[in-house]
Amino acid sequence: MTMREKLEQLEGRRALAEQGGGAARIKAQHDKGKLSARERLDLLLDEGSFVEYDRFVTHRSTDFGLGDQRIYGDGVVTGHGRIDGRLVYVFSQDFTVFGGSLSETFAEKICKVMDLAVRNGAPVVGLNDSGGARIQEGVVSLGGYADIFLRNTMASGVVPQISAILGPCAGGAVYSPAITDFVYMVRGSSYMFVTGPNVVKTVTHEDVTMERLGGADTHAATSGVAHFAHDSELQSIQAIRELFRYIPQNNLDAPPRGTGRDPHDRRDEGLLDVVPDNANKPYDMHEVIRRIVDDGTFYEVHREFAQNILCGFAHLGGHSVGIVANQPAVLAGVLDINASVKAARFVRFCDAFNIPIVTFEDVPGFLPGVAQEHGGIIRHGAKLLYAYCEATVPKLTVITRKAYGGAYDVMSSKHIRGDFNVAWPTAEIAVMGPKGAVEILFRKEIAEAPDPAKAMDERVAEYTEKFANPYVAAARGYVDDIIDPRDTRPRLIDALQTLQGKRDRNPPRKHGNLPL
Repeated sequence: MTMREKLEQLEGRRALAEQGGGAARIKAQHDKGKLSARERLDLLLDEGSFVEYDRFVTHRSTDFGLGDQRIYGDGVVTGHGRIDGRLVYVFSQDFTVFGGSLSETFAEKICKVMDLAVRNGAPVVGLNDSGGARIQEGVVSLGGYADIFLRNTMASGVVPQISAILGPCAGGAVYSPAITDFVYMVRGSSYMFVTGPNVVKTVTHEDVTMERLGGADTHAATSGVAHFAHDSELQSIQAIRELFRYIPQNNLDAPPRGTGRDPHDRRDEGLLDVVPDNANKPYDMHEVIRRIVDDGTFYEVHREFAQNILCGFAHLGGHSVGIVANQPAVLAGVLDINASVKAARFVRFCDAFNIPIVTFEDVPGFLPGVAQEHGGIIRHGAKLLYAYCEATVPKLTVITRKAYGGAYDVMSSKHIRGDFNVAWPTAEIAVMGPKGAVEILFRKEIAEAPDPAKAMDERVAEYTEKFANPYVAAARGYVDDIIDPRDTRPRLIDALQTLQGKRDRNPPRKHGNLPL
C-alpha cells in the first residue's frame, strides 16, 4: 500500500471517529436541543486551535455484546486548544456513543489530559454529558471514576478546573464536577443528582421531577452546587470563555490584565448618594461595585445562591480582582450559613490563584435563630474567617456602612492581615447596632425613666455619636483612612499597585484543618 493510499485510509478513519455514534444519534441529540461533543468544542475553543488526542481508542470490554460495537473515541473527545490564545486542556463527553457512559479507556483519556494540564500548567475544561458508569465494565468503570477523582483533587489549587454540565450527570459521576472550581449548568437539559427521581420515590416516597431534584435552577439557587445557570449551551460556553479574562493559567502565574481603558483616576459622583441617610434602609451593593470597577463590568459567581453576599470577578485599573461584598438589599447583608460557605470557597479560589481580594463591607452581623445555630452557623461562619485569615494575596476592604460584631472581624479586617482597610464617613464600626447596645447597657435606667421612649432616643443618639462611626477605629489604626466615596476607585487601584510585590507566608505545615 502506497503512502497516498495509507493517507486515504487515515482520513477515512478520522472521518469515522468524528461521526461519534452516527448521524441518527447526533440528530437525536439535536432534537433534544443539545449539541454534539465536537460542536461544543468548536464553540469553546478558538477557531482551528483544537488538537485531538486518542481519537482511535476503543473499549476493551467483551461482555454483553459490546465487543461487536467498537466506536472510535469510546464516548469522549479529548485534547487541547486555545481560549483567546491561551492553552487549555479539554474533554467533551459524547452522549451519542453508549450514552456517554464511562469505561476504562474513557477514563484513561480524561486522566491523560488532566495529567498533561498539571504538567504544563494549564486549565482543564470538562464538558459533561454522560449516562454514568458503563455497566458492562463493572468495577473497572468505578475504578476509572476514582482515577479521575484523585486527579481532580491533586490538581485543585494547581490549575483551574471548570465543569459544564450539558446533559445528565448522576451517581458517582457528580463528584468530579463537585471538586472542580466552577460548575456551569443549562436549564431544561442538564441534571445532577446522586440518586434519580425513581430511586428517591422508592426509598423516601417523594415524587419529584428531574428538574426539581437536580436541574440547573435547583443547583444554582438552592443547593449551591452550580455556580452558573444559563438558558442554552451557547450561553454557558460563552460564559466559560469570559471567565478566562480573569483567571490565570495556574497557581504560579499572575492573572491576566484587563483590556479596558477606564481612567485609573476616575471619580464617581454617584457614590455620594448610594448609601441612604437612614442606616436601616437597604441599597444595592451591585451599584457600588459597578461604579468602581473597570467599565462597570462585574462577572458574578453564584448569583442566585445566598444572595445576601456577592462574589465575582472584575478588573480594577487593569488588575484582575475577586470581589466579596455584603448585599444590604437581601437580609440586610447579614452573614448566614450559605453566605459564609459561598464566600469562603470563593476567597480560597482567589488565594490559590494569586487574585487579589477586594471586600465591600456592610454587615450587621451573623443571622440569629434556632435553625442557623442548629445548622452549624458557628462551624460554617468559621470557614469564611479561616479563608480570609489564611489568604496571603493582597486583601483590600472598604467599609461602606455597618461593620458590627464578629462579622466585622471576619470580613477581612485589619486584625486578620487585611492590607488596605478604609471606611466611608457613613461607616458604623461597633460591637452591635446602637438600639441593641442601648437596650442591654441601659435597660434598667430606661425602664425607670418617666418617658422611656425619650430616654431610649437620647441614649441611642449618645451611643451613635460615640461608637457608630469610623473615627474610633481610625484612631487605633484599625482602618487606614476614612475616604471620600468618590475616591474609592483611585485609592483601590493605588493600593493594588503598591501591593504587587507583597510577600506573605503561612507557617510551614502539611495543611490546616479547615472547619468542614
